[in-house]
Amino acid sequence: MLTMVSASACVAALAGCTDSSSTPNTNQSLPPAPAEHNLADVCPENVVVQLQWQPSSDMAGVVGLMGPGYSVDSNEKSVSGPLVYEGKDTGVRISLRAGGPAVGFQSVPSVMYADDSIDLGLVHGDQLVAAVAQQRVIGVTPLLQYNPSILMWDSEKHPDWRTIADIGKSNATVVVSQDQVFPQWLVAKGLLKQNQIDTGYDGAPARFVGDPAIVQQGFANSEPYVYEHETPSWNKPVAFAMVRDAGYDVYASNVSVRPDKFPALTPCLQKLVPMIQHTGKNYVNSPDAINKTITDWVAQDISFSPYTAGEAAYSAETLKNNNIIAPDSAGVWGGYDMAKAQRSIGELIPVLNQSGSGLPAQISATDLYSTQFIDTTVR
Repeated sequence: MLTMVSASACVAALAGCTDSSSTPNTNQSLPPAPAEHNLADVCPENVVVQLQWQPSSDMAGVVGLMGPGYSVDSNEKSVSGPLVYEGKDTGVRISLRAGGPAVGFQSVPSVMYADDSIDLGLVHGDQLVAAVAQQRVIGVTPLLQYNPSILMWDSEKHPDWRTIADIGKSNATVVVSQDQVFPQWLVAKGLLKQNQIDTGYDGAPARFVGDPAIVQQGFANSEPYVYEHETPSWNKPVAFAMVRDAGYDVYASNVSVRPDKFPALTPCLQKLVPMIQHTGKNYVNSPDAINKTITDWVAQDISFSPYTAGEAAYSAETLKNNNIIAPDSAGVWGGYDMAKAQRSIGELIPVLNQSGSGLPAQISATDLYSTQFIDTTVR
């Protein structure tokens, strides 16, 4: 593992390296948390959280619990350190593990079921539904009120487009990744045609740059900035429409737990979930410290795609201005509107079953979402 101090020197000298044998920096002393925030008697000694992708600012609610003196392990694609809340040591540690390429593009529920050491995972609402038959997990608080996915295009090639429905009226190819659920939902709603969908997206800009007639998936808090400011072969704005604006209103980055682990983790979640709620709320107006942790972690692992301070700042602004990190319909930060959750489940079941998921015709929102630990005073 690399300490923050040794890693900084390593990055400067070698542009990235790994030393899994070095010990964490323990020189940073933190005051102990008060009893109401002390987790030592109720949580695992090390709370392990599986992320859905490499670290980014839309995961601020959990990344913000990582205290100073953390260590990056480039072999395990993880970061570990004291779990800190309001600047005080809660008495346990937290480990965040990158997802996506780091886990062979497996879904977070599948990783959680394969590795018993994982306590919590970040799971999008559509993946909660998709996993219900074999790998059910339960969301206990959403980091994001909806998925910030977009479809983006070159405005010079398609100057008249404004919405996803406009794309569907054309014959343009829509390039998405294979694991995304929303494209099939858009087809089912008649907003896109099935023959437009190409599931060959690999995350690289080369295809979009080489063929600007296509449409490509992205995220509102990432690609518009990266393509305009950090993609030399493009370096101009992209036009885009948010999938949510087409009606795909699904909770995203739900902090989730396996049902069999639910009873044992209940005392921990009673204290930890409100901490996550407050951390997400505080990030909206004070993102700099958490953004620094994210960009530092990424900089210490050369296998990650670059994540610059500029992108992190753009992301924070986008998450705030578009109410992606925001209160629920009742005004609670990190809360669930269970009617919304039920509507999204009802719309997703037939879409997923068309591809052979074999889901039951009806699934209750209470099977996939729990409000048990949400502090309704976080407003």
